[in-house]
Amino acid sequence: MSKKNSVSNIEKIKQASDNLRGTIRESLRDEITGAIREDDQAVIKFHGMYQQDDRDRREERAAKKLDRLFSFMIRLRLPGGFVTPQQWIAIHDIAGENATGVIKITTRQTVQLHGIIKSNIKPAIQAFNEAKLDSIATCGDINRNVLCSSHPGQSPIHAQIFAYADKISEMLMPKTRAYYEIWLDEEKLLDKKDEEDPLYQDRYLPRKFKIGIAIPPNNDVDVFANDVGLIAVIENDELKGFNIAVGGGLSTTHGNPATYARLATVIGFAGSEEKTLKAIYAIATIQRDYGNRSDRKLARLKYTLDKYGVDWFINELEKRTGFALAPAMEYSFTDRMDYYGWQQNAEGLWYYTVFVENGRILDDEKVALKSALREVAKTGKANFRFTCNQNVIISDVQPTDKQSIHAVLEQFQIISHTEATGSVRKNSMACVAFPTCPLALAEAQRYLPVLIGKIEALLNKHALTQEEMIIRMTGCANGCARSYLAEIGLVGTAYGKYNMHLGGDHCGTRLNSIYRENLAEEEILLELDGLFFLFKTERNKQEGFGDFVTRKGLV
Repeated sequence: MSKKNSVSNIEKIKQASDNLRGTIRESLRDEITGAIREDDQAVIKFHGMYQQDDRDRREERAAKKLDRLFSFMIRLRLPGGFVTPQQWIAIHDIAGENATGVIKITTRQTVQLHGIIKSNIKPAIQAFNEAKLDSIATCGDINRNVLCSSHPGQSPIHAQIFAYADKISEMLMPKTRAYYEIWLDEEKLLDKKDEEDPLYQDRYLPRKFKIGIAIPPNNDVDVFANDVGLIAVIENDELKGFNIAVGGGLSTTHGNPATYARLATVIGFAGSEEKTLKAIYAIATIQRDYGNRSDRKLARLKYTLDKYGVDWFINELEKRTGFALAPAMEYSFTDRMDYYGWQQNAEGLWYYTVFVENGRILDDEKVALKSALREVAKTGKANFRFTCNQNVIISDVQPTDKQSIHAVLEQFQIISHTEATGSVRKNSMACVAFPTCPLALAEAQRYLPVLIGKIEALLNKHALTQEEMIIRMTGCANGCARSYLAEIGLVGTAYGKYNMHLGGDHCGTRLNSIYRENLAEEEILLELDGLFFLFKTERNKQEGFGDFVTRKGLV
């Protein structure tokens, strides 16, 4: 365990924050700047938001001796990515009134709004609260939004498994009332004992903590990229329990060999809800007590696990839970995909998965997606589910209502938009990057659609347009779009330059490896042209691209 006198500055800020209150109220009252105080920028993350600025305008504003154009991003807590039609309308309206208007689906099955100025944060959160939505614990050193395989057609018992996302989220919620006091004007607690937190104490976790639930054979959540991964074990349409995997995480730092991407290790099987939840809670406490609090770059659970060893971790978990996990049960992943178009579940309800490029819901010259989804919500006949691939599912549609929903989608050309999109574009994913992410070194969501068009031309040249290749791009090494699990991963190193990683498999059970460094667009396309030629001429039957480059020893 880290010693108190060697903890990072963020650790000191957390402990001095009065249970995440900090001086946020005072920062909000300061009208001289659009920013908040430096320490509050760390504290406010636990309330589900980041301070950002428009990086496209930094130089212009600096030349005029103006402050940066500060704004805030708010991310919602949506376990499993579910919202009602009424909540969708609220999100739509709040995005228009308080943010840029764009609704951004994240890679963690929720939405975030960008461009909220400081004076609009509180009205936005209060409007979310009226819709029974909140942003608690979606950022910061705490358990983040809990993922679950999104499509109810995945399993007849999807609802039973899906319910675990909410149970886990509630179990790992912080006890502090700071969010309610600051944003919702709740009376301040007189007795601080009422918010004593046996899980987070006053330190919270050393770093963010992510949990995902997968339903084989589809690994749509990239379960092994999470600190804790639950793999549902189903026999004869009965949930037997979960295989538990620990220590996944993809973020790295350029030039720091001590950092690395890691897939979670399966450590055993929990055969009941009680044991599953107890094990998850105990895993969080192990990370709380043994995680690195001196160096935040080495603070994720993956480093704790590798430092002390898997056997030690299993023994420590057994001490804390009072039981041993059973040996892991058999499972198999064969894919990780979203089911586009209309699909029906075992109960007869219908679901339409809409392609949303890089998760950006807006009306543009291609398609009026934002308006279409609002019209669907106005019918009150469909819920909405977000996928971990940044798409949206129009869900839970009764057979008698399917035609009316279909008519709305046709009216706004959503069906033709989804059906006309190629496989590689549908499988692509990018992080936010410029202009708002302060960590971005290169473009991602604004650039990948253009690059995909050029890659599609290469695929057409080599008669590979039907291939289901997975291409992902991030603007830095933190891996928010899970580029290290792609068959082709592009990781930003500088503006216009990317490391090319190759060799992830199609079902998310193998990391890729670096192939070439610091490539500009022309070099990326030149490399892919040669690789696609080799793939076309030397592949085995039914072999995926990631498997091919690995078998050929290209990485």
